[in-house]
Amino acid sequence: MKCKLNRLLAVLLIATVAGCSTTGDKQDGSVSIEDRGTAADGGAMASGAAGGSSFSSYSLDDPNSSLSQRVIYFEYDSAEITMDGQDLLVQHAGYLVANPDVHITLEGNTDERGSREYNIALGDRRALSVQRILELNGVAPEQITVVSYGEEKPAAEGNSDAAWRLNRRVELLY
Repeated sequence: MKCKLNRLLAVLLIATVAGCSTTGDKQDGSVSIEDRGTAADGGAMASGAAGGSSFSSYSLDDPNSSLSQRVIYFEYDSAEITMDGQDLLVQHAGYLVANPDVHITLEGNTDERGSREYNIALGDRRALSVQRILELNGVAPEQITVVSYGEEKPAAEGNSDAAWRLNRRVELLY
């Protein structure tokens, strides 16, 4: 457990430092993050807190935009976010930082295994893990609401590994 915590802290530190670096020759200190999935067709751009924004609300619903992906999946009995999940959350954080009037609800969910109380707590830990990543990437705490449904809102019915895998998630709702 201590090793996992140390690894998570190291990843968060690296993500935070990487999020603060610039790659362009901007003189005003602003940072731009390009969503390469939509850049060719006028896609979404996000800029750091110092710069302006060209993220638009259509980016949330554009199937080619990473912002249209709003589910973070978890391993069994875990609240640890994968690297893919962290990368996706950095994109969402960029959008939220660029749009401080936008709010997000993080819905923590679990599969059906375990007691109701345990699953509510696990869903909460998962949503709080997502919240931490967003806040470490500059999102204001006032923009985020956390709720846990535990096993109460399954994405898939059934008692199979495939169904359980889909139910272990945090949904990002704008």
